[in-house]
Amino acid sequence: MTLADLIAVARGDRPADLVLRNARVVDVFSAEVFAGEVAIAGGRIAGLGRKGTYRGEEERDLGGRFLAPGLIDAHVHVESSLVTPRRFATAVVPRGVTTVVTDPHEIANVCGLAGIRFMLADAAAAPLEMFVNAPSCVPASPLATSGAELSAADLATLLGEPRVLGLAEVMNYPGVIAGDPAVLAKLAAFRGRPLDGHAPGVSERALDAYAAAGISSDHESTSAEEAREKLRRGLMVFIREATNARNLAALLPLATAEAERRLAFCTDDRVPADLLDEGSIDHLVRMAVAGGVPPLRALRMATLNPAEHYGLADRGAIAPGRRADLVVFADLERFVADEVYVAGERVAKGGRTRFGEESGASAAGGLEEGAGTAFGATIAHNAASALLSAVTGTVHVDPGSLDFRIPAAGGTGRAARVIGLVPDQLVTRHETAEAPVAEGFVVADPDRDLVKIAVVERHRGTGNVGRGLVRGLGLRRGALAGTFAHDHHNLVVVGADDRAMTTAARAVAAAGGGLAAAAGEEVLALLPLPIAGLMSDRPIEEVRRATDRLLAAARDLGSPLHDPFMAMSFLTLEVIPALKITDRGLVDVERFELVELFDI
Repeated sequence: MTLADLIAVARGDRPADLVLRNARVVDVFSAEVFAGEVAIAGGRIAGLGRKGTYRGEEERDLGGRFLAPGLIDAHVHVESSLVTPRRFATAVVPRGVTTVVTDPHEIANVCGLAGIRFMLADAAAAPLEMFVNAPSCVPASPLATSGAELSAADLATLLGEPRVLGLAEVMNYPGVIAGDPAVLAKLAAFRGRPLDGHAPGVSERALDAYAAAGISSDHESTSAEEAREKLRRGLMVFIREATNARNLAALLPLATAEAERRLAFCTDDRVPADLLDEGSIDHLVRMAVAGGVPPLRALRMATLNPAEHYGLADRGAIAPGRRADLVVFADLERFVADEVYVAGERVAKGGRTRFGEESGASAAGGLEEGAGTAFGATIAHNAASALLSAVTGTVHVDPGSLDFRIPAAGGTGRAARVIGLVPDQLVTRHETAEAPVAEGFVVADPDRDLVKIAVVERHRGTGNVGRGLVRGLGLRRGALAGTFAHDHHNLVVVGADDRAMTTAARAVAAAGGGLAAAAGEEVLALLPLPIAGLMSDRPIEEVRRATDRLLAAARDLGSPLHDPFMAMSFLTLEVIPALKITDRGLVDVERFELVELFDI
């Protein structure tokens, strides 16, 4: 449809493709609701009117239900859903999410630019608009080994991609603040575009320096005080409610009439069970309203605010000329999507989708390239082989060389550094404890909630292994392992004994990546993640059932955490305080340097 055609429909000179009648239209501009109808033509909104204003080739009566713009996730790592973008869409679109702004730095840290292009290609077949911000920190820091390195010149090659908006969260905040030339070159390459931030705990002059670099948002605030300081520096604050970082309740006091236009919602990292049981941005809207935020204000934080932040002027509101991304729902106080429209097409109804029905590849997690599979339908056949080869076969670990022993080196009775896990947060504590020792080696002490942790480099076959201790996982026996380990995504394993740790790590390596739980020499549960060691090509419901088995096994091993695998994955993220671990060893994040286990 041409612009002239759209205008003709708006004038009433020709029929719309679809008219949604008897709606209560949510106007996010004026924060009001009005009775009316919406005319749609060529995937866009042609006009708004009273009853009978427009005629359409098709007309639907909404029965007085509410009609709102499609929801927008301001910042999400799709890879954390453990499925590909097309499979991810089957979970979020029926809940009213029609646009997501993603940072594919998980797969980029494994596969580089090829991984980003894989994500864009896979998303192209889904009725979900997936935009990408180019990963700014691959690797996240020089303190870990990643599978790729992306320079400013590499990232600049993405500028011509129509779905690339700007630069993703700049996690190397010490580099920004210090004026590191390589970091500043990336900022310069994307000047004039959105520059997303990542500044946990950064304040005062350091925060001034970070904001002065042109960075325009942050999603790492854990308190209203921290977020308010960032608002004062002109940053857009994304309120996050992720699987392992639940910050919404603490930040809701900011959602006042005065400050709300500088706030947006994001999910960051959500696992299959949380997406399917709680939801995505729809869950955050419900939480906000339950916490006292007026419903229209909460909806604006989920629609217009993120759209305007990213310059997406074609969405985020119900207005002539904008995309007909719409959600129909019955209760303003409790947002639950009844129907979802993307570009004027109804793609979900009653929580069920009209897409993503294909079973795809084998249940073992292998990939098929046939045009009849979901994967084959996503990417042109002549490009599939090259893409597959770039994002599979990424685990390079010699199972016979795995060694998780930690020499005590005279450490009996000595204080050792311990990573202190903080439930439902990404930050950790930098603790100390007397190292338990047996036969000259440091061992776990489950009675003190003290277990071992190791990170095995899996990208380049270097043989690097970082070893340490962690408290807070609650394991009484056995081990957990996975190749999902932010952001370098090496093989991480935690356990109460070396034998179980070896069993779990070998199972993950043999699967070409994934998650595993083990006790002794028995693998209790396993989820293969053959795509970059991060994602499955299976339907998200199947992946969820596999993660349920993993969580049940983890609970049987003693962990009471909501998702110990996600918690474990963030113990390796060396750009969030205070003590973390990579394949190169323990990292004191506040000093931004490697430290020894006993050198305190």
